[in-house]
Amino acid sequence: QPESEVFEITDFTTASEWERFISKVEEVLNDWKLIGISSGKPLEKGVYTTGVWEEKSDEISFADFKFSITHHYLVQEPSDKDGKEELVEDALTLPMQDLLCMNNDFPPRAHCLVRWYGLREFVVIAPAANNDAVLSESKCNLLLSSISIALGNTGCQVPLFVQIHHKWRRMYVGECQGPGVRTDFEMVHLRKVPNHYTHLSGLLDIFKTKIGCPLTPLPPVSMAIRLTYVLQDWQQYFWPQQPPDIDALVGGEVGGLEFGKLPFGACEDPISELHLATTWPHLTEGIIVDNDVYSDLDPLQAPQWSVRVRKADNPQCLLGDFLTEFFKLCRRKESTDEILGRSAFEEEGKEVADITHALSKLTEPAPVPIHKLSVTNMVHSAKKKIRKHRGVDESPLNNEVLNTILLFLFPDAAEKLADGFESRASTSAGHNPPPENEDYNLFSQFKSAPSDSLTYKLALCLCMINFYHGGVKGVAHLWQEFVLEMRYRWENNYLIPGLANGPPDLRCCLLHQKLQMLNCCIERKKARDQGKRGSVSDRSPGDTGKGADHSADNPDKEKEVGKSWDSWSDSEEEFFECLSDTEDLKGNGQENGKKGGGNKEPVNLKPEGRLHPHGKLMLLHPGEPLYIPITQEPAPMTEDLLEEQSEVLAKLGTSAEGAHLRARMQSACLLSDMESFKAANPGCCLEDFVRWYSPRDYIEEEVVDEKGNVVIRGELSARMKIPSNMWVEAWETAKPVPARRQKRLFDDTREAEKVLHYLAVQKPADLARHLLPCIIHAAVLKVKEEEALEDISSVKKIIKQIISHSSKVLRFPNPEDKKLEEIIAQIMSVEAIIARARSLKAKFGVEKCENEEEKEDLQRFVNCLLEQPEVSVIGAGRGPAGSIIHKLFVSAQRVQRQAAPPLDEELRRPGSSEERRANTGAASDFPPPTGREVILRTSVPRPAPYSKLLPQRMYSVLTKEDFRLAGAFSADTTFF
Repeated sequence: QPESEVFEITDFTTASEWERFISKVEEVLNDWKLIGISSGKPLEKGVYTTGVWEEKSDEISFADFKFSITHHYLVQEPSDKDGKEELVEDALTLPMQDLLCMNNDFPPRAHCLVRWYGLREFVVIAPAANNDAVLSESKCNLLLSSISIALGNTGCQVPLFVQIHHKWRRMYVGECQGPGVRTDFEMVHLRKVPNHYTHLSGLLDIFKTKIGCPLTPLPPVSMAIRLTYVLQDWQQYFWPQQPPDIDALVGGEVGGLEFGKLPFGACEDPISELHLATTWPHLTEGIIVDNDVYSDLDPLQAPQWSVRVRKADNPQCLLGDFLTEFFKLCRRKESTDEILGRSAFEEEGKEVADITHALSKLTEPAPVPIHKLSVTNMVHSAKKKIRKHRGVDESPLNNEVLNTILLFLFPDAAEKLADGFESRASTSAGHNPPPENEDYNLFSQFKSAPSDSLTYKLALCLCMINFYHGGVKGVAHLWQEFVLEMRYRWENNYLIPGLANGPPDLRCCLLHQKLQMLNCCIERKKARDQGKRGSVSDRSPGDTGKGADHSADNPDKEKEVGKSWDSWSDSEEEFFECLSDTEDLKGNGQENGKKGGGNKEPVNLKPEGRLHPHGKLMLLHPGEPLYIPITQEPAPMTEDLLEEQSEVLAKLGTSAEGAHLRARMQSACLLSDMESFKAANPGCCLEDFVRWYSPRDYIEEEVVDEKGNVVIRGELSARMKIPSNMWVEAWETAKPVPARRQKRLFDDTREAEKVLHYLAVQKPADLARHLLPCIIHAAVLKVKEEEALEDISSVKKIIKQIISHSSKVLRFPNPEDKKLEEIIAQIMSVEAIIARARSLKAKFGVEKCENEEEKEDLQRFVNCLLEQPEVSVIGAGRGPAGSIIHKLFVSAQRVQRQAAPPLDEELRRPGSSEERRANTGAASDFPPPTGREVILRTSVPRPAPYSKLLPQRMYSVLTKEDFRLAGAFSADTTFF
């Protein structure tokens, strides 16, 4: 039934997948403006290494198979002449000029196609997924025809490559078109090399056959040859750094590594290989013989030598290990008690953890100071208790190490007598002015601690113990000892050495602030206890106020504006709460004052607690000199207390009542100073107080009185006159009470117990977090110190980066682990660079060199090796560096020959050409080359004798693993 036959129409106007693919390639080339004549200057020497390479990528697909298309190009200055109209008609396209250019053969760092073909710009189409590959020949041909059509349609003169086979093989085929010419890029990649291609004569044969030039005397072929030799065995140069003797350390001799110093340097040679490339850049065919029997290519005669070093991957370095191990502590979860075993510290634990027990000590009589203080007293009960619960050997740190560390942390403990100790403690408590250099002040950027402080030393000791003496257990043990030492010093009034005087320094880490806080408490308690002993004789009824005494005792205190620790030199019993109002009023006759003089104080009181007169100022009303009172110091605060306080104040809210409460809380110090002022200056008024306390709020102006005289009249500023403001309120409630009889603003006993409790509950992980800034600070200083000896410019830059990076990260509480790891990695990379510099210096004998000029050259050479991918050797094999390299190879060869005589015998028998040729001439100084690279170039008319003269090029590389030929062959498409 002819009716039922289906009539099909094939519409040939719809595009096939193949055509779509071609149009996509054309679209991308158009977008990237790669159409038309490419212009550019001839390339200068070495520009492929020093210049900047950039790439642009896009994705295209052939049906559902995805390809990435990438444009690689050398960034160049735009050419000066825009009017490039006067192009020579027969001029070669840029890629063809690049094929013949000899200035950039064998670039040390470049894309493989740049090395093989010498191109400055090209486009690669490769399968997008890493595991995809174009394997079948028909697919390869389809891709090649696609790019050929795309180039023809667009008139693009940039070479276009397609990657075929598996990615690791780096196989490319490609094409480049110009006006009337075409270049084909072809490649051969083999695992095993055919015997006749191992030398120059064989390669020349294949090149000439491939060109198939019809001319009889063939134009000469120019050649560039490079042989690479690898030195792996630095026989006579041992690695210059001896790792520290760990056995000696564990055995208890701490001399191996000083406490308080971080170690530095690599434990293994950070330079693994030296690659010497000997190059003959311009040879013409026939000048040199290199065949399977004999070779003229003697590395010592090569006109150019260049060297690169292969660095060991992540060499093990001491400072890096110390930092990473210490950083690992931050991730531990256990508490000190869990690590050391709860039972070991049961009694101690109770004492530390139970604050109520500690506070009950206040009511006990003051302890009698111990006059004999020595290390053995200081390494106290904890040791005995550990021993009681387990064997002597079980305690994580042995006695000798522990004693050495405690002596290092507390040098004052070596003093036997208490009075000797007293003077030592005061000097070590930080009277030394900080050196004004940037290294010293790094602590404020890193929020660590000054490099001469106890906190900084403690961090270094814990880092050392963590690495060498029992890890986290050792850390927990030393910390336990440290906390006990702090308590011992608090109870016996011994100042902590290595901390600056004064309130906690908020630029330092919290742990340092806590220790400073404890020192403040000890100082106040000490002053109080001394006062208790001496005050009985001081107190006589006719005393004209304590101030007189103080200023006589303490001439240096005169300089301070009425603040003094010694306000506490009175007995503890006198720290009573303020008297009840009625008692106070009875004694002060303040009622009369209140009625008559507004806010003036009655004059008939006895002045108390004076420090010294305030210049020539007089009280406004009684006209007596204005005295600066002895006042209470404001309570020192650590940053966590300040935060707590600001949170409490913020929680009070914005209501009127909240604001009033907040003002009351904040004015405790003001009230105390007002009371002291009233006690020192009977009959004073608020204006007097303001003139001393806040001179800006007392405005004086000249006015003319009734008699016509010019007089100075003063009044309070506008903010002081606001009705019921805080100052007026406080002044009205303040009673004339000298500082020594006021309620304490700063309860040192309570604060000290809080600090001691805080220290006792720190886990090793918390401790490591607190002290990590100190360790990073120490590591940066160490790296700076080591770099100063080597003077490597690139390292200086990296150190600056580390400092700015660290100061950003460490300034905030709880920095992220990832950021801390980055900082540690940066420090490790600097350590590795310095270790490499030292290794190379030792190998090239820089220090042993007598001739100053040669020494400088060698030093420069070593520095270049570190920073550049490849360094050319001045004077090739005859220069100072060249002769050293030659000696290195000779000695390595000698060692090899001694080690393997039977192998040597084998080489003497006729074997492969490579082996036979290795034994001729001076080549025996060097091992057989690891890599042989040859570039052959010529210009011939192709395919016919009357075609245009076009460039032909072939690159060959031969290594142990593989053999590759990469050819670029041009043909005339007009005359063929």
